[in-house]
Amino acid sequence: MSDIWILVIAASLATYAWRGLGVFLSGRMNVEGELFNWIACVAFAMVAGLVSRILLMPTGMLAQTVLVDRVVACVIGLIVYRLTNRNLLVAIASGVAVILVGVAVRAA
Repeated sequence: MSDIWILVIAASLATYAWRGLGVFLSGRMNVEGELFNWIACVAFAMVAGLVSRILLMPTGMLAQTVLVDRVVACVIGLIVYRLTNRNLLVAIASGVAVILVGVAVRAA
């Protein structure tokens, strides 16, 4: 039982060490610099890759849907995201609603 507590404490220390380092360095970093531009580009590329994979090669229950339904839900979600001043919750809810409607219409 003590091994579990040692692992929990070690994991907590590792997590909080990185957080503390982030707090310590955050005041010294230039958020308009080239490093942050590169990090933003990498983050956007990763999100684009994940969305593309979900659309084109879905797994689980989403694999049972038609590609057209997934693409339409994604497009509607993006449009709603832009129209609602970047409200992610509303955009995701609208995308989910569109795909649910598409599945229901195809099942009927």
